[in-house]
Amino acid sequence: MKNRRSKGGATIADVAARAGVSPITVSRALRFPGQVSAALRAEIEKAVRELDYMPNLSARALASRRTNLVGVLIPSLSQNIFTDVVRGVYDGVGESGLRVEVANTRYDADLEERAVAEMLRHAPAALIISGVDQSPATRRMLEGADCPVVQIMDLTDRPVQKIIGFSQFGAAQSMTEHLVLSGYRRIGFLAAWMNSRSYARMDGYQFALEEAGLFDPELIAMAGPNDRGSNPGPVADHQFATARMGRDLTMDLFDRRPDIDAVFCNTDVLAIGALFACNAKGVAVPRDFGIAGFNDFDYMEAAHPGLSSVRTYRWQCGNQAMLAVREQLAGGEIGKPVVDLGFGIMQRASTDRFGAGLGSTRGAGAAEPAALN
Repeated sequence: MKNRRSKGGATIADVAARAGVSPITVSRALRFPGQVSAALRAEIEKAVRELDYMPNLSARALASRRTNLVGVLIPSLSQNIFTDVVRGVYDGVGESGLRVEVANTRYDADLEERAVAEMLRHAPAALIISGVDQSPATRRMLEGADCPVVQIMDLTDRPVQKIIGFSQFGAAQSMTEHLVLSGYRRIGFLAAWMNSRSYARMDGYQFALEEAGLFDPELIAMAGPNDRGSNPGPVADHQFATARMGRDLTMDLFDRRPDIDAVFCNTDVLAIGALFACNAKGVAVPRDFGIAGFNDFDYMEAAHPGLSSVRTYRWQCGNQAMLAVREQLAGGEIGKPVVDLGFGIMQRASTDRFGAGLGSTRGAGAAEPAALN
């Protein structure tokens, strides 16, 4: 077999030498991982990363044409946030003939790195990937990809090619400022398992309170690990936020800091839990306690009282990413490399402390996206 040279200059023989195995064994491990032992596979994957080797199982297809595969990499299949994104992607396929393949990276940098490598070996038509915090190796693979790459659900001034999303920091800052303007002064922050987007929201919350001279780190409550910058490994479904977590975190804050008068919740389901805690304690919302969430799922408006939340345009992220891919594959231009969809601050009864009858405001970003789907 030919020891094909990859974009980074390394060959399969180089990988084999580094791992101390034959080139055939490397090829088998890359093509059929289940046919080699876990220990051997780990050694080969380590050599691939160290040498920046980019194998391609579809070299002939890559030389002549791409496949019709669009790889979509998201960190969770169980959270409604990303099911909305995937629905937007599929709705954008239309009559294009493109085929979508979804990979669940489970908030794990190593899983994401392997998933990107696997998809690139099959010469995809395009890749759509959530977030901007890829590992250096994943970033290099994306930058070297011979296909359109669109990042979503976040913003950066250094996208791989194109990014469509909104500012997590700005959205959290705006909602926290709304709580301050509504008369709340001891505002907590609730979070479950933390990821880079969650940290950006916490940073926006902290910035707004520091600007108002109100930040108190003791009012931050988390149900999961808080080891910023680390890669804790795959996240299990039970680690994601639940209403019970929101209730328990709020009850704990009531015990530790009875002077607390509001919470900004990293996700909507935590806000529902905070409302349950207030009902259990007989705390009046919004007169004595304000509650705000993030993402604005439909149950936030249906709750009693209605819960304020940051509206995010998840379907639009996925849909516009697929439309951007189709435009490029049809020979069009990449267009604006950074597309800011903005966000909405949906002000409802849960933060209407003064009985003013709040409305909603549009956050920073582009023009209002297409109607929510």
